[in-house]
Amino acid sequence: MVCQPFITMTSINKKEIEKFSKLATEWWDPEGKFKPLHKFNPIRIKYIKENIIHNFKLKNKAKPLMGIKILDIGCGGGLLSEPMSRMGAKVTGIDASDKNIKTAKLHSKKEKLKIDYFCSSPEKLKVKEKFDVILNMEIVEHVQDIDFFLKSCAKLLKKNGLMFVATINKTFKSYIFAIVGAEYILRWLPIGTHEWEKFVKPDDLKKILMKYDLSLNKLDGMNFNIVKDEWSISKDLSVNYISKFIKS
Repeated sequence: MVCQPFITMTSINKKEIEKFSKLATEWWDPEGKFKPLHKFNPIRIKYIKENIIHNFKLKNKAKPLMGIKILDIGCGGGLLSEPMSRMGAKVTGIDASDKNIKTAKLHSKKEKLKIDYFCSSPEKLKVKEKFDVILNMEIVEHVQDIDFFLKSCAKLLKKNGLMFVATINKTFKSYIFAIVGAEYILRWLPIGTHEWEKFVKPDDLKKILMKYDLSLNKLDGMNFNIVKDEWSISKDLSVNYISKFIKS
């Protein structure tokens, strides 16, 4: 009898981690490789903030997210973790790239923000208490196994907690706009940032999360206006979209 080797499940895609690790020093440069994300960030922050306030009926105007425990998965250099912390949330940021985490720690220290950063993936994160909110922003299209990744995330979320997922739809339009346009023509992103095969249709995302007791509560498109040079929330889901799920 031949013993089968023990296989450890992981959501980490090593090729993707190496790709973003090389850019780690540029996270906080608004004119650098992450310039599109800096333009993208205000609309993401507004969407997350408003939905958290609405769901948890928060009323602190000075610190609108006070008392909320947030896990920012694939936090990179902390572009979302820091504004969440400034609004009063208790933030934990995780990323599978050690270089990203070092950048995030250094920047938050400089900004005098108390954020817990760990080099980890969701399946490896050990916590005493689960989180009120999980942020999966522009990460699901970069993981090794989306089903296993989301299953691991769901385990870290409290009952009635919120999970936000922002990603790119798998359509012909998304291939033209997010890859050909953004990477090859406009050069907003380094070539190879995205793989169309890893893009996720909203229905597929919904089906996966339903298995782990998360139901879709809100689904919106995010569109870029090239004339105004800004992002906005819309009904067009054909390229970028953002969703809110609630754990039952």
